[in-house]
Amino acid sequence: MQDYVRAYLQYLQLNRNTSAHTVSAYGSDLAQFVAFASAHTGKPSAKLRPAHMDLSVIRAFMGDLYRQGQSRSSVARKLSALRGFGRFLRREGIIEGDPVALVVAPKREIKVPAHLSMDEMARLVESPDGSTPLGRRDRAILEVFYASGLRLSELVALDVEDVNLSARIVRVAGKGGKERLVPFNTSAQQALKTWYSDRALLRLSKSQIPKTKSQRPRGRTDDPLFVNSRGGRLTGRSVQRLVARYVSGCSTRFGISPHALRHSFATHLLQQGADLRAIQELLGHVELSTTQRYTHVNAAQLLEVYRKAHPRAKQQR
Repeated sequence: MQDYVRAYLQYLQLNRNTSAHTVSAYGSDLAQFVAFASAHTGKPSAKLRPAHMDLSVIRAFMGDLYRQGQSRSSVARKLSALRGFGRFLRREGIIEGDPVALVVAPKREIKVPAHLSMDEMARLVESPDGSTPLGRRDRAILEVFYASGLRLSELVALDVEDVNLSARIVRVAGKGGKERLVPFNTSAQQALKTWYSDRALLRLSKSQIPKTKSQRPRGRTDDPLFVNSRGGRLTGRSVQRLVARYVSGCSTRFGISPHALRHSFATHLLQQGADLRAIQELLGHVELSTTQRYTHVNAAQLLEVYRKAHPRAKQQR
């Protein structure tokens, strides 16, 4: 079984151009299933065969996940990994049926994405110290996050050549290697212009940094847009820390991560009347249903819409 799992993960990486993050997550999910199936059937993992992946084992696995307190979204993702693995085995002629296809996926919870208000975002982007090079870098990072709605992985992978300052357009390598063009505003443009001078000085120490290709897409140049104090490419973990530090200084909300800035970008566009389909393109979502999470509105907005739209509500004002 483990050999087939490795073959499937390699197929995802090489044939389907699946992101490294997704391949890693599916690998972890399938390893968890193999360990459970081994304990459930009483067979050593080395002796497990694809034929042992029957409906009873899969249902027992899902039941065990629920007993562990796993969320429905986590269970659904693990089931998605198993479904892809089952289709792969059937396509390769290793199994005849596909027992995973008979399992009903749990209905996912609909959660309102964490986000900041417009006033909070305004305070956040202005919070870095503009008198220091790293403060000016952090201002540029926050401005780009809010102006373009990039994912954290997309932002840290940006190279200088991806940014067209005069046109205010950034080229983004999204999930699955899919590229898209995203506009940004004049505020982000000015912050980037200011950062470029500081960046040039920090890059002088580049020769002291071990070269690595793990932090950028294959075939890209090693000329990162955002660098650390030693001139090397800034990591996602570092960006998470700096965002958390600035958020703590301007908001009392919990759970505000770099991804929450992406949520803020989409939420504020929608509140200002942007088309949902356009927001989908800007975010790089494959399915419109993913973008529809941002259609949440607060009670005050609902009340205002009701008062403006309902004929009898107008009479009573």
